[in-house]
Amino acid sequence: MFFIINVLGILVVGFLIYLCSPVKQQINWRSIISLLIVELLITWFMLGTTVGSWVIDQIASFFSWLVSCANEGISFAFPSVMKNETVDFFFSALMPIIFIVTFFDILTYLGIMKWIIDKVGWVISKVSGLPKLESFFSIQMMFLGNTEALAVIREQLMVLKGKRLLTFGIMSMSSISGSIIGAYLSMVPAEYVFAAIPLNCLNALLLASMLNPVVVSKEENIVYVPPKKDRKDFFSTISNSMLVGMRMVIVIVAMVIGYVALTSCLNGILGFFIHGLTIQRIFGFIFSPFAFLLGLGSQDAMYVASLMGIKISTNEFVAMMDLKNHLKNMAPHTIAVSVTFLTSFANFSTVGMIYGTYNSIFGEESSEIIGKNVWKLLVSGIGVSLLSAMIVGLFVW
Repeated sequence: MFFIINVLGILVVGFLIYLCSPVKQQINWRSIISLLIVELLITWFMLGTTVGSWVIDQIASFFSWLVSCANEGISFAFPSVMKNETVDFFFSALMPIIFIVTFFDILTYLGIMKWIIDKVGWVISKVSGLPKLESFFSIQMMFLGNTEALAVIREQLMVLKGKRLLTFGIMSMSSISGSIIGAYLSMVPAEYVFAAIPLNCLNALLLASMLNPVVVSKEENIVYVPPKKDRKDFFSTISNSMLVGMRMVIVIVAMVIGYVALTSCLNGILGFFIHGLTIQRIFGFIFSPFAFLLGLGSQDAMYVASLMGIKISTNEFVAMMDLKNHLKNMAPHTIAVSVTFLTSFANFSTVGMIYGTYNSIFGEESSEIIGKNVWKLLVSGIGVSLLSAMIVGLFVW
């Protein structure tokens, strides 16, 4: 019965997104169906085959190795901290980001990352029939993050019409940066993190093509390649990457501290008026219908619904830290759908980041299209996370 509910959930989310589309007659259903088939095949391969499990194990081992390299640098700066049996979240999950950002920027500098993005983006464009730039952008987000990917193709985005420019804002809600994966792996199972990454990429394309379908001419269907003169020297690149990584760590820790404190404050105020009422319980009721559609029992559904609310109102780190303490007592299906849902940047603060990026890169006039369509960004971000979780849920029981 729960499997049937899970399947029904995919149909319900798809129908709700369809209802939100302002131009339903322009939706390319061939692209939608193609992407869904590809997603089911990818998920089956990763979670339902021995080879797929082996591939995930190798990728997880690679990221674990990156984190261990990062820990060498952290141990040099903070030797007494790293000798402890239990290392604080700041050192175990956030500080490695500095090295991982640098590592990915080196791959980008050497052209390796560009080659991967080009090849995978070309395949996605051919399979889906969607424009090349949007397809390539979804892959860039997966490795670089939303704001960094927007910066990479800023020259081409500047000449796009407003409606198509909105597509990239909508897609940016569902990104995940490769530099942050190590932090996720310190809290939740690797197989569902790596399952969520390609699914979020494809679902971002899928929902953007439903919420904001555009027709692109052959002349406009091109991908911008930055000129070589814009590339800095190697040592300037890696030095700047380390500083970018440190800024990212500071921003994340500030948001985690602030949002956890804010949640505690709100819970105290709510508890003053109604004993036992918390923001988690409120969100639990709001998101419980969608949690049930993930194929969960009543008790698990209420807890996962509270995680959904925590993630969307704060960020995925706060929710993952809570989930980490409950993993031992949860069923495999519940773990799979909850981790998959949490593995993305879809929350209110991301809307602000996208708006700020548009404002700084394209100017106030272009950023207005984000401000006027915040609801589309939120619907897309939540919808992508739900669809990815529901698809993964089909294969884990």
